[in-house]
Amino acid sequence: MKIFTLILSIIAVALVIFNATKLNFDALFEGESHTAIITIVAACCALVLLQILRLSKKIEKLHKQRK
Repeated sequence: MKIFTLILSIIAVALVIFNATKLNFDALFEGESHTAIITIVAACCALVLLQILRLSKKIEKLHKQRK
């Protein structure tokens, strides 16, 4: 699970970087820039969810060790 979340995190960061290059700051909400913004937001949400999953697994592991 740890490797899976790490790989997905790397993919999400790569998507953010790639789509940041597609932004046109003169017309941010038009055409390709609009799609890039949506993808950047989605990748950031995926990163947050993966971090929550990673923390919950760590808490679960600590909880099992204490019992």
